Order: sequence, then structure tokens, then C-alpha cells
Amino acid sequence: MAQQLNTLGLAHRFLAKQIKPGAFCIDATAGRGGDTAFLCGLVGPTGRVLAFDIQEDAVKSTRERIETLGYGAVAQVVHACHSRMADYADPGSVDGVVFNFGWLPGGDHHIFTRPETSIAAIQSGLELLRPGGVMCLCIYAGGVSGYEERDALLEFLRGIDQRRYTVLLSQFWNRSNDPPIPVFLWKEA
Repeated sequence: MAQQLNTLGLAHRFLAKQIKPGAFCIDATAGRGGDTAFLCGLVGPTGRVLAFDIQEDAVKSTRERIETLGYGAVAQVVHACHSRMADYADPGSVDGVVFNFGWLPGGDHHIFTRPETSIAAIQSGLELLRPGGVMCLCIYAGGVSGYEERDALLEFLRGIDQRRYTVLLSQFWNRSNDPPIPVFLWKEA
């Protein structure tokens, strides 16, 4: 039986269609390194991936995963807040950015992304994108972290300049509880 479609699966399908070998991508929320490894596979040996996380456990997990998969020359894992990504990349130089908002899988659920730094990171990421570049957001809500970040992000996304960016928000309408929300952004050429 086929695996049920989920937010991360949609994000990966979207990125796989957009990101080509040699690209420069950012995993703004490294977590356990799943998206970092996925991006490394897309950009190949001539590409580059930057990954950010504020938790040392996440940075360590991501570095170990990248080394185990042989992507050490492609990826750099940075122990810093995702809102600081502009310190590591030039405006208009990035092909793709991915975010998974919420908490570290298998980590302390009382440590999670916050609207202030997440919105700053999205703003920064939008400026770093090259014309035609893309961004994926996987917005998780509920539980200990509640709905403050989700609501703030959705309000922020509504106000993004439509002449410069296209924002597509999707929802799993018939799924119970609080399914993650996939959001796809394109920077106009």
C-alpha cells in the first residue's frame, strides 16, 4: 500500500521539481538532518547546502547524518538561529530554502520555533532567493507550542508583496487534529 501523502512529502516533491544540480540551498531548520540530506541529493557534488539550528543536539545529528551519507563536502551545518542566515549568504544567491516550524523530532517539545525569529528568517530568506528561487514552509502547530506561531506566520504570508512573490498555501482539509500546513513560495523573475 502506498504511503499517505503528507506535508513533508509535498515539500520534497516541490523542491525536487525546482532544484537542480549545482544549486545553492538553505535548510533553515536542520532538525535531524532529513531536509539537509534531501537538499544535498538534489544539488549534487557541485552544489552547496547551508543548514541552521539553534539546538546543539540538532546540529550534531545533522552533521553525523551528512557525514554518514557522504555529503560532508556539500553541506555546512551552522549552530545559529535561522534568522541569521543572511550572515552566511548574499542577496539573490539562493535557489531554495526550506523550513519545518515546530520542535526537534525526538527532542524537548518545550523548545520550539517562535514567530519573531521565524518571520525574520522568512523575510531574510525571501531576499536571499534569486529570481525564480523557491521556498517551502512546513507549519506545525498545536501541542505545547500552541497556535501563536502558525497564526502569526499565516498573517505575515498574506502581506507578502504579490508583485515580487507568489505564495501558495495548502491544507489537508479532511484530516483530523492539526495537520501541518504546506506553503510554497516563488520569487518572481
